[in-house]
Amino acid sequence: MALNLLSPSEIKTISFLDTSKSSYNLNHLKFQGGVAIKRKEWSGISGKRVQCSVQAPPPAWPGRAVAEARKTWDGPKPISIVGSTGSIGTQTLDIVAENPDKFRVVALAAGSNVTLLADQVKTFRPKLVAVRNESLVEELKDALADMEDKPEIIPGEQGIIEVARHPDAVTVVTGIVGCAGLKPTVAAIEAGKDIALANKETLIAGGPFVLPLAHKHKVKILPADSEHSAIFQCIQGL
Repeated sequence: MALNLLSPSEIKTISFLDTSKSSYNLNHLKFQGGVAIKRKEWSGISGKRVQCSVQAPPPAWPGRAVAEARKTWDGPKPISIVGSTGSIGTQTLDIVAENPDKFRVVALAAGSNVTLLADQVKTFRPKLVAVRNESLVEELKDALADMEDKPEIIPGEQGIIEVARHPDAVTVVTGIVGCAGLKPTVAAIEAGKDIALANKETLIAGGPFVLPLAHKHKVKILPADSEHSAIFQCIQGL
């Protein structure tokens, strides 16, 4: 019985006849996304019948059938990038550079590649910059010493979070690697930012919490990583 392969959107109630003599606990069944399971059991002539009712968490993925109010801004769309020196971050900045009439960068966050981060700051002129490795802050300041309009620099994890929830950003690109991306993503959602998600661990480790939170704050979560985005676009019929 491969019930653990089903997602909550595929099932509401499961009813089946148990004719085996093996013992199991349906409360231990694992469904994608974290769900509440209610069970009923009753005995009959042919065996024990079991019924499971599955309640899925509220949806967060944007659907074409749901029309939501469009967030407004003046000029190019303002974005923040968490993980700007990684693969996702640099590719995002390439798109921004090619489309300056459509996007502008208001905040950047990186881990330890100060040289590349400094070049990005000089090119895209964000208002806020964060570097996770606090010992590299002075090196970053020295690299930006010749700038006239220097950005605010906040070190450490708190800086990453502030970039994610920057008040001017409409969308946050989360390209930071590993579970370190969970806190800034949650901060961005709570601040009402749409999420361009390239951090798989956010949903693997925190999906049952993150998805209802996004639904609560009316935030869209869009897959930005190549494979996930391709599947999403196929589902949307793009």
